[in-house]
Amino acid sequence: MAAKNIMIVGVGGQGTLLTSRILGGLAIGAGYDVKLSEVHGMAQRGGSVVTFVRYGEEVAEPIVEEGQADVLIAFERLEALRYAHFLKKDGALVVNDWRIDPMPVVIGAAQYPEGILEQLRETYSVYSVNATDEAKKLGYSRTFNLIVLGLAAQHMDFTREQWYEVIERTVPPKTVEINKQAFDVGYSL
Repeated sequence: MAAKNIMIVGVGGQGTLLTSRILGGLAIGAGYDVKLSEVHGMAQRGGSVVTFVRYGEEVAEPIVEEGQADVLIAFERLEALRYAHFLKKDGALVVNDWRIDPMPVVIGAAQYPEGILEQLRETYSVYSVNATDEAKKLGYSRTFNLIVLGLAAQHMDFTREQWYEVIERTVPPKTVEINKQAFDVGYSL
């Protein structure tokens, strides 16, 4: 099997690193060689956080090059736009349809772009969900990233049971069931 390249992007505090650990654990559990890498911007101040998960029979390096991501998971619209060029032509762009204003927008030095998802759909296969609102319906807003991950799971070759096993091993025990429910919301879209 050729290496699969997954890229996860978001804003500091959105669970980008946890999501990469879940994906890495999933691939290891399935018997693949796995490499993880992460890039922290100014994460504590809401800056970009990027993680890479590469898995396959043999993976030499952890970094996903531009134009090579099979799946790009974005926890925020602007982050999807910022990193979309990493996606393969036939890749899947999975986006949380949510807006978090970066500091230049907050201080009035820039404007948040309008029509991001529409712009992305002109070039890429975009799958979006307002996972933040869906997570609030479940009563636990912090599970939005598992909803996005559930939607992304449709573009990977793992069973729901494999996803459940890694969720059980990775998230805090008191949140396992709500995280499985959140995953199922995205998986059923």
